[in-house]
Amino acid sequence: MDIQDRVSIVTGAASGIGAALAVALAREGAKAVVLGDIDAEGLARTEAAVRSEGSEAISLHCDVRSETDLAALVTAAERVGPVDLFCSNAGIAIGGGPEVPDDQWQAIWEINVLAHVHASRAVLPSMLDRGEGYLLNTASAAGLLSQIGSAPYSVTKHAAVAYAEWMSITYGDRGIRVSVLCPQAVRTAMTAETTEGGVAGVDGMMEADEVAAIAVEGIAREEFLILPHPQVADYMVRKATDRDRWIAGMRRLQARYDNPI
Repeated sequence: MDIQDRVSIVTGAASGIGAALAVALAREGAKAVVLGDIDAEGLARTEAAVRSEGSEAISLHCDVRSETDLAALVTAAERVGPVDLFCSNAGIAIGGGPEVPDDQWQAIWEINVLAHVHASRAVLPSMLDRGEGYLLNTASAAGLLSQIGSAPYSVTKHAAVAYAEWMSITYGDRGIRVSVLCPQAVRTAMTAETTEGGVAGVDGMMEADEVAAIAVEGIAREEFLILPHPQVADYMVRKATDRDRWIAGMRRLQARYDNPI
C-alpha cells in the first residue's frame, strides 16, 4: 500500500511505537492520521508532530479495552475519508506465570488481543464494501517465540499473531491486507525499567522510529510478517525444526537472566 493521501488510525499513539508510526505515516504523505490513546499529553505531542509533517491529525481519548472507543476512532476518521489503514498498536506487558491474578490476565487479554478484534470489527465492513483496506497489528517476537518471565505477554502475543493470520487467510482474497509487526526489544516505556531490554534485548534494542520506518516499508511491500529484528526469522526456523532443542536453548537463556519466574 502507498500511504500517500491515505487515511490512517493509530492506537497507542501517545508514545513509543505508536507515536513513531503516526509520524512515519505523516512523513509518507498520509492525508490524515487519527490518534487514539489514554494519555492526553502524549497525544497532544504526537498530534503536533504529525501536523508538522503536513498531515491532518485528529486526537481522541481511546481506551482500547472499550469497543465503543475504538468505533469512535473509525467514525472520526470517516469524516475525513474512508479508513485505509488501521494500526492496532496499543499493548501492555505483565510479568509472571500462573500466579498472576485473573484480573491482570483479563486486562492484558483485552488490550493485547480483543482490541485487535474490536478494531477490525469496527473498520472491516466498510473496507469489504470498498474491496480494499489494510490492518497492521502490533504483536511481538514473543508471539512467534516466547517471552521468558511473562506467561501473560507470551500467550496474548501468540493470540494476536494467530488472529492476524486468520484475518489474512479469510479476507485476503477480498482486498484486505494484513501485517503483523513483531519486534524484539524497543526503547519505549515498556522497556524503560529494564537493562537494555532485559532478555528481549539479547539481539540489541531498537529505537521506536527505526521500528516505525521498517513497519512502513513492510506495509509498502504488503508483507504479512514484519520483523524489525531479522534474527527472529532464524529463531522461528529453529523452533519449527526441533522444538525440544529450541526449548532447551530457551531454558539456557532463562538461566542467564536469573530465572525471572
